[in-house]
Amino acid sequence: MTRTQRWLTGIAVASGVVVSALVVTASALLPSDEKIAAELSARFEENFGIGLKIGSAHRTLWPMPTLVLNELATAQAQPIAARRVMLRLRVAPLWHREIAFDAVDVEGAVFPSASVRAFRGRGGAGKPDDLAKKHLPSKWTLASTPVEQLRWRDVRWIDRRDIELAYDGEVTFDASWRPRVAAIRRLGVEPVTQARAERVGSNEDRWRVFMEAGGGTWNGEARLDTTPAGLLRVTGRFEAKAIDIESLVKAFDRRAPLAGKLSGTTEIDVEGEQVTEFARKLHTRTRFSVKPAALTRIDLAKAVSTAGTSRGGRTPLDELSGTLDTQGTDDGVVLKYTNLKARSGVLTATGNVRLFNRKIDGDVAVDIVDGVVGVPLKVAGTVDEPEVSLTGAALTGAAIGTAVLPGVGTAIGARIGQQVERMFGGKKDGKAKAGVGRP
Repeated sequence: MTRTQRWLTGIAVASGVVVSALVVTASALLPSDEKIAAELSARFEENFGIGLKIGSAHRTLWPMPTLVLNELATAQAQPIAARRVMLRLRVAPLWHREIAFDAVDVEGAVFPSASVRAFRGRGGAGKPDDLAKKHLPSKWTLASTPVEQLRWRDVRWIDRRDIELAYDGEVTFDASWRPRVAAIRRLGVEPVTQARAERVGSNEDRWRVFMEAGGGTWNGEARLDTTPAGLLRVTGRFEAKAIDIESLVKAFDRRAPLAGKLSGTTEIDVEGEQVTEFARKLHTRTRFSVKPAALTRIDLAKAVSTAGTSRGGRTPLDELSGTLDTQGTDDGVVLKYTNLKARSGVLTATGNVRLFNRKIDGDVAVDIVDGVVGVPLKVAGTVDEPEVSLTGAALTGAAIGTAVLPGVGTAIGARIGQQVERMFGGKKDGKAKAGVGRP
């Protein structure tokens, strides 16, 4: 061995001894795993007012400081729980009194929506950096990129109807919590249902978005801005192509009242003080066309021919078009279908429909090709069991129209009856009794 080799070997050995000594010393100074779990639980409850149970905690310092938490659960009727959470700390920023995580991994978590809502307004308000300053020791701050990568596996969301949906996903962050790349996938469904966003450049707040669902695509671009009032605002525009509606809805464990392949343009707009507010404030507008299409739980022709309440059935259509507006609220999403236009070889129809918490409220005018013109129908019930009927005054008008002029007279009478009802303040949601005033 040459003198240089012996010198380098000596340095390496000495360095190893020093590093090992530092690790041993740091381990001796740090609290035990049990104390770490107890401290985290206490801090969590102090900040949010809701208890947190941690089954166990385990820390390591080499090769990178890592903390693993197992079997977490909040003290709630339906706990927010996680099988495992791992936090890996970056060493270099510590020399500058900065906290930065190389990775945060979440596995086997469950988020009941009612339990998540219980955290609204808790834990203080403000930007993440401001909250960090409140809880970090004096002179310590978050790094410009606090978390390099967030990953989640088999994370389940339980909605207000107790439907449980599982997802995988990951986000790689740039500075100031800007996602560089983000992806989310719905687990266990075919065809693939997933979305991916990629930042345009390193300094722009624009992202290209690629979505696959229902065998089609929903691609476009989104951007983030700050309003004059200091609020965050996200806008975007996406093009939907050949998305099978029944397949899309089935991927989220629901049944669709409409069948066919959808194409159209979607615009999104939402603003708030924090990104966490976006989900419940999101507004979208989609101008769509479905061809061919089918109403899977309503038979419009039967409703017209019986002039009574009709449930079930199917209405095949050559095309259905219109505009769908969605608006998030604290109690769910409101869906408004306007300027609906449907046509087939048997009928044409126009109307507007509103859906909220699975309940339907709308008006449709149906023209039957063989001569019945403009029959006004009320749409009510639920998404699972919709029903169509003539209102009371429209039924009376239909009966008069039949007596005067069968066929076309029935529709004209019904239309006049409906207008008279509205002029004199009749109830808009009055339902017909089956069999009354049938032509």
